[in-house]
Amino acid sequence: MWIFYLQAMEEIYTVYAICSKKDGRIYVGFSGDAEKRLLQHNQGKTKSTKGYVPWELIYTQQIIGRENAREREIKLKSGSGKEFLKALRNSRNER
Repeated sequence: MWIFYLQAMEEIYTVYAICSKKDGRIYVGFSGDAEKRLLQHNQGKTKSTKGYVPWELIYTQQIIGRENAREREIKLKSGSGKEFLKALRNSRNER
């Protein structure tokens, strides 16, 4: 019971992937406020993404706890995660 209670107290993070409308590159990150973070990316306030504006959101997943969110972010940046996100991006482009 205590373990559940402690987990419930942890913050919820959103792991997200965005795709540049400029060249199709994908960026993965996590944030406590994904909408605000996407706005920052599109306003050029993030050094690593400002040259590839505009960005669109292609994937989100809500996760309890910062460590868990970081683990998911790392997984999405791995080979299999990149393939998953590329397939997702490509399926969106076919519509």
